[in-house]
Amino acid sequence: MQRRHFLETTLATAAASPFAAAQNSAPVKKILLRSSWQTVNIGDIAHTPGMLTLLEKYLPEYEITLWPSHVGNGVKELLMERFPKLKIMDRSADAKKQAFENYDFLLHGSGPGIVGQKSIIEWSEKTGKPYGIGGVTWRYSDEGLKVINGADFTFFRDSVSLQLAKDKGATCPVMEFGPDATFACDLTADEAADAWLKEVGLKAGNFMCCIPKLRNTPYWEVKEGYKFDEKKHARNQEMKEHDIGPLRNAVIAVVKQTGMKVLLCPEDATQMKLNKEMIYDKLPADVKEQVVWREDYWLTDFATSVYTRSAGLFGNEQHSPILCIGHGIPAIVCRYKEQTSKGFMWKDIGLSEWLFDHDFDEAEKGLTPAVLAIAKDQQTARAKAAQGKAVADARMKRMMDVLKETVEA
Repeated sequence: MQRRHFLETTLATAAASPFAAAQNSAPVKKILLRSSWQTVNIGDIAHTPGMLTLLEKYLPEYEITLWPSHVGNGVKELLMERFPKLKIMDRSADAKKQAFENYDFLLHGSGPGIVGQKSIIEWSEKTGKPYGIGGVTWRYSDEGLKVINGADFTFFRDSVSLQLAKDKGATCPVMEFGPDATFACDLTADEAADAWLKEVGLKAGNFMCCIPKLRNTPYWEVKEGYKFDEKKHARNQEMKEHDIGPLRNAVIAVVKQTGMKVLLCPEDATQMKLNKEMIYDKLPADVKEQVVWREDYWLTDFATSVYTRSAGLFGNEQHSPILCIGHGIPAIVCRYKEQTSKGFMWKDIGLSEWLFDHDFDEAEKGLTPAVLAIAKDQQTARAKAAQGKAVADARMKRMMDVLKETVEA
């Protein structure tokens, strides 16, 4: 009996060994992440670390290389500090050739559209390998529809974009709502934020953040080689009081009715000047004393640490609110048509009460009461923020599950 048991055990071990060896020697799956669109906006910076955080959490065994457009202005260092194993592809033709040869899958990261559309086409034509799109807003184009149809999956960051793709007859096998990966961004700079807040007299939980925005971002003010656009500038001038006046009114109400202070801060590098011109300089003297105007641009980690110490945020931007909700902080979004349909993701994650539309004067009518409700009942507001975060988290996990299934297949 002992001899027979020994033989059976030995044979079973011998049979299993090749399978185990094959498993252990299986090549690591490699994903090329096309992302990092620009650095003059902390939201565009946040797309990438958000997606990298999701990949780290749900696909830790994969090798990831970032194929960026821009990682200057300290962003590369920011990414490498948080993701020390990350590889970043340089701009050389040889680096791209090697990546195309060695990587299994191209993942297009979150963005205001299929920003890397030409890169996807190049990847597909030169390699024939699969690709997917994760968390984008989409406006119709014939070429864009072809790119969606060629993808293994496309996650749209707002239901309006998803419905548009369906209405246009897109045939991508998996098309679903998948929010902006910025919800997962966990970059922070707590010590620096604490020191600065102390310096300017802001106490945790006792101030709110406000961010203005023009109809069209005047990139000609901050981007080298970006041409001045007279038509966009004229539209900005026409609508800036209409769009920013409600924010100023809410700032005044917060100071006068709650005793809280307000921080005027930027999401992109053009907004420090806008904050001063349209809000700070127009405040009554007694209100101005309780308002802090941030004069300098900041990066995503520092901004997030400030947001997480606030009672909440309101304004005409999208990604600072996303960073807030991703950390359980209440945030209100005011949108208009020039921002595309991305703002509707607030409805998609159950935060309709915190979405206002300047095109229909909703912000003028409802913004101040909504801001005051957050300031006066932080417990209820944080519970609501947590519910929105839970929806976003679940949809981002779904996106990662589909990615893994696709790559493994």
